[in-house]
Amino acid sequence: MTTTGGEMYTIMRTRIALNEAEYFLAEGQDVADLRRRIEEAMRSGGGFVEFDVAGERSVSVLISSATQVVISTSTADEGGHDDGDGGTPYGGEYDLV
Repeated sequence: MTTTGGEMYTIMRTRIALNEAEYFLAEGQDVADLRRRIEEAMRSGGGFVEFDVAGERSVSVLISSATQVVISTSTADEGGHDDGDGGTPYGGEYDLV
């Protein structure tokens, strides 16, 4: 987190999209380890992969060779509530976008 001008700061937000569901990952979630576990599940023919998302929750997703996974990182300003929807921080009740 970087302080700029006293009150504003910038953080990096990482989003994972799994087929049609999207989640913001919790701060501190090890993205490299998550990618490794997803790749391992795909190579072994499938399996559940658990990870932490914003809102202090865990998600467990069944990963298979048919699962499309996209991991993206963006910069968020002013408290990290930059999810493209000014009224709903971090994508809403279930972090689905």
